[in-house]
Amino acid sequence: MLEKFTWYKQSAYKWKGEGITVYIDPWGLRPQEEPADVIFITHAHSDHYEPADIEKIKKSTTQYIAPRDVAEKLKGNVKAVKPGESLDVAGIKFQTVPAYSTVEHRLETHPKSNNWVGYILSLDGNRYWFSGDGDPNPDIEQVKTDVALICIGGDPYVMNASEAAGVVKKIKPQLAVPNHYGFVVGVASDAETFAREAAPVKVQVLKPVNAFERTGAAAR
Repeated sequence: MLEKFTWYKQSAYKWKGEGITVYIDPWGLRPQEEPADVIFITHAHSDHYEPADIEKIKKSTTQYIAPRDVAEKLKGNVKAVKPGESLDVAGIKFQTVPAYSTVEHRLETHPKSNNWVGYILSLDGNRYWFSGDGDPNPDIEQVKTDVALICIGGDPYVMNASEAAGVVKKIKPQLAVPNHYGFVVGVASDAETFAREAAPVKVQVLKPVNAFERTGAAAR
């Protein structure tokens, strides 16, 4: 289910389909990456919206999907989205899912009022939910997906490995994939905590293109 994906770091992915290349939150890209047909951006933070990385992959026909505050900064074929939409781009059906903080000491990092999003992309007959940044909340606990690619890095920005494990145990995807750890927040070993606590949900831990920057013991 992940054969066509490349994980760069944090929440940055590439999906290489038949005749189409899609990026989600591109960051940490290599100099000679394949040009993007579609770029999905979840929110405005620099580890998710990085203009220098977009420059590496954009072409005249690239289509951009982003929340309004990011869309206003982009030029070209741009679609501004808000939570709760069902749309399609370049033949890819997708839904936008609210992504926001609910834990008191993290409320200011991803306010619900910003209308930032995660995405559910329908690719090759499977549904892939890219969580974006946030905490457990009633909206994501209603997600129907085959694969959950979910943030686990913890304080001060997003849900931690244990909280993320609780989410996937509620939504029961066929496969869960941790991200957003080992770089800005969280450490590499957080993936082990997530995999253990998410059981019986199957977890696949990907190796990022970029070497982990934070490899110490997991914070408790």
